[in-house]
Amino acid sequence: MMIRDTAANDFPAILELNAASVHFLSPLDAAKLQQLHAQAAYHRVVELQGRLAAFLLAFREGAHYASPNYQWFAQHYSAFLYIDRVVVDVAAQGGGLGIQLYDDVFAFAASTGVARLTCEFDLDPPNPVSANFHQRFAFREVGRQWLGRDRKQVSLQVRDIEACAADSGMIGGRIHGEQA
Repeated sequence: MMIRDTAANDFPAILELNAASVHFLSPLDAAKLQQLHAQAAYHRVVELQGRLAAFLLAFREGAHYASPNYQWFAQHYSAFLYIDRVVVDVAAQGGGLGIQLYDDVFAFAASTGVARLTCEFDLDPPNPVSANFHQRFAFREVGRQWLGRDRKQVSLQVRDIEACAADSGMIGGRIHGEQA
C-alpha cells in the first residue's frame, strides 16, 4: 500500500471511484476533476497492489470552489482545510485505507499550519458509515444545511488541528481500536 500525490493518469480511476459512490458525493467529470485538482491543497491517492484503491481531495480557504458546503465553511471560518471527498473502492472498504488517508491529511494539515479540518456527511438520506467514521476522529457538528432543493441534508463538521496533532499516528490503533 502506498499513499502518493495524484497524477493526471490517475484521473480515469478517480472518476470510476467517484461514480461508484455518487449517491453520497456530487458527480464528477474529467473537466471538473482537472479544475478541482488544480485548486486542491491536498489530492492524494492510495495505490494497492498496483491499482488505485482510494483518494482524498481537500481545499484551503480562498479556493474558487462553488460547492455550497465549501462556501458555508468559507463564510464561517477564516482558515481551514476542507475535505471535499474521500472515496475508498468498495472492494477495499474495511481495510483501513480511509483511516490511513485521514492520518495523512492530518499530518499534512499540521505541517502546513492549518487551524482546522472541515467536512460534511449526509444526514438525510443518512450515511451512518461516514457519521461513525468522523465521530471516531473527533469531528464535531457546527451546522447543518439542506441541499438540492431540500433533497439532502448534511452535517457540517469541524476538527481542530491541535486534536489532530495529538492523535497523529494513533488513530488506526490504540486510541480508536481500529486496525489500519
